[in-house]
Amino acid sequence: MSDIYITWEEYNKKIEELAIKVYEDGCKFNQVICIAKGGLRVGDIFSRLFDVPLAIMSVESYKKGTGNILDQQGQFTFSRDLAKTTPNLGSHVLLVDDLADSGKTLIKSIKWLELFYGFYLEEKVKTAVLWHKEQSQFKPDYSVEFLKGSPWIHMPFEKYETTNIKDFKI
Repeated sequence: MSDIYITWEEYNKKIEELAIKVYEDGCKFNQVICIAKGGLRVGDIFSRLFDVPLAIMSVESYKKGTGNILDQQGQFTFSRDLAKTTPNLGSHVLLVDDLADSGKTLIKSIKWLELFYGFYLEEKVKTAVLWHKEQSQFKPDYSVEFLKGSPWIHMPFEKYETTNIKDFKI
């Protein structure tokens, strides 16, 4: 399966398409949580479009592999807490990320949320991603594109993983 290269324009369009799916389905949520780093842009735009607070869940599982790109999933590390501006977590949460690759990040993130914030939640955490790969162990509630096989998706911000600030002319 060949790699997929995404431009900023395509990336932003996918976020808008995902937002429309969530809206048209009537999904009601009073908190959006994004999984950082891949879900940051999705969460930011959803927070603005739906006018709900944004919380950030920092999760690391990918490490640098060939070509110095983050492409090897390993041990999961979660931040101690969510970064949020509200005193409490919303009772109806939408968890967003850029993709469901193996699905492990979404599975573990939901378990983490239920463990540390479950007493706020009045219903199951809903999930939304731009891409859902066939190999994923997790099926998100919402996705824009289902991908057969497991193509590598090259995001428009990927270039910054191999760029150093010293590479820029100042």
